[in-house]
Amino acid sequence: MGSEVIIVPIIFGIFFGIVYLFFTTRNKERMALIEKGIGAEIFNKGERRTAPIWKVLILNMALLLIGIGIGIFVATILDHYTSLNEDSIYPATIFTTAGLGLLAGFNMTKNLDK
Repeated sequence: MGSEVIIVPIIFGIFFGIVYLFFTTRNKERMALIEKGIGAEIFNKGERRTAPIWKVLILNMALLLIGIGIGIFVATILDHYTSLNEDSIYPATIFTTAGLGLLAGFNMTKNLDK
């Protein structure tokens, strides 16, 4: 009973600590640059134009679902025409084709940025 009371504040404390460290470090870096005479606008220089996040999410989700569908299809064919263990064919082919779909999504996302 007592462990739940301890775990929740620890999780919030870790989250707060990470956010606090991020912002204080960023502020110290920028203050050091300003003291040296370099403006903080160098952080805004060289901004790359990237594809909108919704396009990337839709592309990766579509390819992931296509990969899962192909994995189920291939697993069904393997199960029907081979004597391999059914319990291992389905997860193996689904995860493999889903991973290939995500890899293809990563490569297609790089092309969206160009």
